[in-house]
Amino acid sequence: MDGTIMVTYKVLCDSDLNVEVSLQELLKNENVLKSIKSEFAKGSRNITFSSKTDAVIKIESLKDVHTFEVSKDDFADLLTLAEEDAKNKKLLKKECERVELVDITTL
Repeated sequence: MDGTIMVTYKVLCDSDLNVEVSLQELLKNENVLKSIKSEFAKGSRNITFSSKTDAVIKIESLKDVHTFEVSKDDFADLLTLAEEDAKNKKLLKKECERVELVDITTL
């Protein structure tokens, strides 16, 4: 095959945070309610909180994304090539040894 592929990846660490919290759970937390009251209802009394939807908030570690370019023939080995690229760039450390593919773009 002719052409190249642009691969985007990020390095994952053991200490990375990746949590999903529903809006209902947040509204059950007293500290969150106090913060909302002090920010949006300062000085008001008898305040109640409700939500019509059960939205989910995702809390995750902010990671840098890295890119490299390979031939379309190497598609089957993209994960291995991403790991090798991270090793060559010295991004892999003691607790940061995993790679997650974020995007694959055909050029």
